[in-house]
Formats: sequence, C-alpha cells, structure tokens
Amino acid sequence: MPRPALLAHDIVRTLGTRRVIDGISLTASPGHRIGLIGENGAGKSTLLRLLAGADEPDSGSVTRPADLGFLHQEMPFDAASTVADVLADALREARDDLAELQRLTEQLARTPHDSPGYAALLDAYGRRLDGAQRREAWDADRRAAIVLDGLGLGTVGHDRPLGSLSGGQRGRLALAALLVRRPSALLLDEPTNHLDDSAAAFLEDQVRDLPGAVVVASHDRAFLDAVCTDLIDLDPAVDGPVRYGGNYSAYLAEKSAERERWERRYAEEQEELAALRRSAGVTAHRLAPDRERRDNEKMGYGHRAGRVQSQISRRVRNATRRLAERERDQVGEPPRPLRFRRTALAEQAADGTLVSLREVRVPGRLAIDRLEVSATERLLVTGGNGTGKSTLLAVLAGRLPAEGAVRRRRGLTVGLLAQDTVFDRPGRTVRDTYRLSLGAERAEAVPLGSLGLVHEADLDKPVGQLSVGQRRRLALALLVARPPQLLLLDEPTNHLSPRLCDELEAALGTGPGAIVLASHDRWLRRRWQGREIRLR
Repeated sequence: MPRPALLAHDIVRTLGTRRVIDGISLTASPGHRIGLIGENGAGKSTLLRLLAGADEPDSGSVTRPADLGFLHQEMPFDAASTVADVLADALREARDDLAELQRLTEQLARTPHDSPGYAALLDAYGRRLDGAQRREAWDADRRAAIVLDGLGLGTVGHDRPLGSLSGGQRGRLALAALLVRRPSALLLDEPTNHLDDSAAAFLEDQVRDLPGAVVVASHDRAFLDAVCTDLIDLDPAVDGPVRYGGNYSAYLAEKSAERERWERRYAEEQEELAALRRSAGVTAHRLAPDRERRDNEKMGYGHRAGRVQSQISRRVRNATRRLAERERDQVGEPPRPLRFRRTALAEQAADGTLVSLREVRVPGRLAIDRLEVSATERLLVTGGNGTGKSTLLAVLAGRLPAEGAVRRRRGLTVGLLAQDTVFDRPGRTVRDTYRLSLGAERAEAVPLGSLGLVHEADLDKPVGQLSVGQRRRLALALLVARPPQLLLLDEPTNHLSPRLCDELEAALGTGPGAIVLASHDRWLRRRWQGREIRLR
C-alpha cells in the first residue's frame, strides 16, 4: 500500500496578538524530506506542532497519517520510567504486528478455503503484513540496538530511570524511539541538539533511509544539506513562505542568484530614476535655448515660441509622471549583509603577537603547552564537550586566572561573546543598552537596526526580558559595531538563523583584528579557511 502524504491547507495560527502562521499550505509526500528554516520566531516550531496535531490552527486544515511521529521537547514518560519502558513503547507496534500475524496464520491454517470467513481473514492478514513490512517488524529489536549505539546510548543500562539521565541523553532517547518506530511521517524539531559529530552523521543516514515524509526544523546547516530534498524559508516575504527544491547548498545557490538579480534590478532602477529626475528638472527646459532672434524670425517668433514651450511643458509633465510612477513602484534597496564595522582601534594592532600562552594550566579544565595569537589571526578551536574550549577563550580574554605564562600586548582591547550573556542593567532597554555601550556617535554611525541581529519589535524591551538567544544577538551586535583588536567568539552560530550564520562566517573572513572562535558547528568547521587547533 502507498504511504500517505502529510498535507496542510491554508493554515493560520495567532499567538497573543501576533499571527505566527499566516495561510501556509504544504504537501510532504513520502520520500520527501522538507527543512524549515528562518529566524527565531518565524514559526518553525509552531508549524510543526500544527502538523503534528499538538496544536490546532485558527483556520485551515491538516491531513496527517495515523502513525505520524513527532519529536517532542520532552518525552511523554515520567521520571520513574526506565529506558526499557521507552523502548518497549517504541517496539510495541512491531511486536503487535508479529503477534497478530502469528495469530492470523494459525487461524488461516484452521479455516477451510471455501469457508465464508476465509476471504476476510486473508484480507486482514494482508493488511497486517503490509504494516509489518513497512515498519520492518522482523528487524525491530536489532534496529533498536543499532539506533541506541549510533546515538551514543549503547552503554546506558535499560534499567536506568529517565530521571537519572541527563537532558541530552533523554533527548537522544526520544529520537531513538522515533527512529525505531519508523512512522509513515516524521516531524523533527532541532534533532541534532545534544549530538556529537558521529551521532549527527548516524542520524543523517537514518533519516535519508526513511521511506515516509519528513519535516524538520533545524539551524544545523550540515544536517539540512545532508538530508533535505526541499527547504521552506519561513522568513517574511511578499508572497509568503518560499519553497526551494534541493538541499542547503542548492538553497544557497538560489538565494545568491536572487540577491544578484535584486541588486541588478535595484541598480538599473536607480539609474533610470536619476535619468528621469534630470529629464524632469533640467533636460526638458534646455530644449528651448535662449538665443537672440534674427530679423527674419521676429514676425513668426511668438507662434513658434508658444509651440516650443507647449512641447517643453508636455515633456516635463510626461517625465514627471513617469518619475512619480517609478518612485512609487521601485524595488527596495537590498539589505546590507552583516559586516564588522572597522574602527581605528581595531586597526592599531596591525602585526605581531597579541597574546602568548606558555605551559598554561587550569586544573581539570585546560592544558595548553604553547599558543600564540597574531594580530591578524583566524583561529578555530574545536574539540568535544568538556575539552576546555570555553575555558581557553576565557583565559585569552583575561577573565579566568591560569597557571603558567600568559602575556598580552599592552593596551590590548578584547571582546568576548560568551555562551550566556548577562547585562549589568537588566531594566535598561535594548535601544538604550546599545547606545550607551557604544556611545551616541558610534551608535548613530552604525544603527542597531541595520545589522539584522535584533528585531525592531524588541528594541524597547528591557534586556532582562530577552531570551538567551536574543541577549547573545545583542552582545554580538555590540561587537560587530565596534570590534576590538582581539575578538573571541564562543559558539557564535548558536541561536542564529542559517542566513545570519552564513553572513557571520563571511564577515569573519574580512573583519578587522584577530578572531578566535570555538565551535561545534559542522558546517562552519568544514568551510573554515584559517588555522585550527583541536583540544582533547
């Protein structure tokens, strides 16, 4: 039997006073893996909840397969439940299939072929067999062991209560349960959170192997590139969300082509507008040169002059009308991509070494024998969780004392984007925090709204009411507007949309001063052009 599609038609959802989902229609056919991308707050998680039936739209409809699977933020099990309980629930359908097939097989063997109930039994057997094959029921227990191992849970005892697991382990167990079930349609919300490189690669293989429809919301560009057959950009657009065929690389190529077309059209329109302004304001008036009349022209001059002036007036009116139409319908200027704004301060350290570490130790957290950061450094720090990436950045910033020799250039300016940003004045608005941190002159030269990091609606919120992601974006905006001589970034792509991540990466290559960043972002690490050190 063909697998059912997941369908949404013209769904609308308003939360509070904001319409988060505005008339979205979507078809997710079996074999298609659709990625949802967009800024935080664009509606990715809300759309997934509507598709899953965990929330109801204000209008519109959703048609979903009966055995749809949804990766919830928290599993529907209490803390006393065990890993074995979760696996038993995930394997229940497969085991029910096998038990029912066994029962039907025995009943068919006892029922004569010409019996009135034989055809119904045979039909029930066929439908159950189809479900068992779709769920690969005969291989379910082996698959469960493979999935647990692939997601880094192979050594976790099945008798462990869920309350004894870390948040990351519970998230991976929930993901494992869905993969073991193999539902007809699968909805995933940030599935690579809490996954290391090998587990993320394993998940990519598993998702690509699913025959049903998949819809996934993710900031993980490497994951989107590896699994997606389509991408839907939920960021606001004139004609609503746009669906792009292909993976993330194909999406980038299309967005780049769109940007080029936009820039070319904008430039052409500006040239035309400039020409129309000249025509309306100057050129038309020059059609009647002010010259002295000859004697043989004086008799007919008045008539000819009136005709010329009439032509001039008509041309001026036409040019003015075309100018007004063009100005009304002109395309907007393409937004400027994120770039570090150069300052004299950041340019001062043009060469030499900014920071030098020798035999540096933070007991239990970091051991560095030798490291030098040059004035033009582009250094990527990688390593597993707990290897000391954040600790190294804190030592370089001078925020954490360490054993050994740490030497910094006199007068060195350092900026650190930490994973959790806290502002001293939580009651101060975003707008005022930005202006007072930079100074009025710099804040006016680099308006916060021009950076694309903070939404207009958030500018008058107290910084203490911002989410962790919003606070980090504000902190990044301050560093972008006035970069220091040494810029330290701890997981800078966390809480950023894929578009902003791409812009930030491009800005890192051309930004002033030295840049050292720590990141687990696989897409960023694969494309990194500078030096790299791996902590172990």
